[in-house]
Amino acid sequence: MTEDFMFTRTGSTTFAPTRNTEGAWSAEDFHFASLAGLIVHETLRVRGDDSRHISRVSYDILGRLPYGEVEISVKTIRPGRQIELVQTTVRLGDRDAIVARIWFLEPAETEAAAACEIPFLPNPDDCPERVLSEIWEGGHLKQVHARHALVPRPGRAATWLTSPNQIVDGEERNAVAEFFSRIDIANGIAARQEPNEWAYPNVDLTVHLFRQPKGTWTGLDTTVTWGSEGVGLTSSVLHDVEGPVGRAEQSITLRRVN
Repeated sequence: MTEDFMFTRTGSTTFAPTRNTEGAWSAEDFHFASLAGLIVHETLRVRGDDSRHISRVSYDILGRLPYGEVEISVKTIRPGRQIELVQTTVRLGDRDAIVARIWFLEPAETEAAAACEIPFLPNPDDCPERVLSEIWEGGHLKQVHARHALVPRPGRAATWLTSPNQIVDGEERNAVAEFFSRIDIANGIAARQEPNEWAYPNVDLTVHLFRQPKGTWTGLDTTVTWGSEGVGLTSSVLHDVEGPVGRAEQSITLRRVN
């Protein structure tokens, strides 16, 4: 039986994973996207009823992400009434594996001055299905439903992603956290080379938002650039069904497998 969640809470700061978190590069590791979503979910839960919005999340991946129990700690490192910086750390086994820094900003009424010139993606209901598991392995991608918003080519794609599964079993679902649980998939939707010939994992993920995402879909309008010295960049404009919400960048390390 397949679980309809990614993690089960086992303590005040600890979680057990399901195979819905399994990585694309190795079944022995997490897919980082699942942990990225868990970080936002737990940070928002710890903060409780707070009116401030997420402006930026920067994740640094400090090494492999071996599948197993997850421990999360959340602390405020720059307190403030309107602007606050929080650091959330994921510990796997005996080491820190991910450090995320999250800026929270107090919202204000700026509708009269709002402006965005980023083109919208077509609605996911109007887009054909895309099967990511034709290219990638792993439980996390198998539980994702994808739709083409742009016919993909090497280095360029636009894809809608959603999932019926909640992040933590039995806990209130949060649209922002679930949106974040799909952003890291951007590195695989516009592959420049076949993953059985080249490895190109990302070492970080930085997300900037100018609007809090809503609904159940994450739209990724993605361009992948590979340099000539073993480093690449995956850049995405982020969308929900109401339009653009921000951007994401991933630094990738390139190496030939064969």
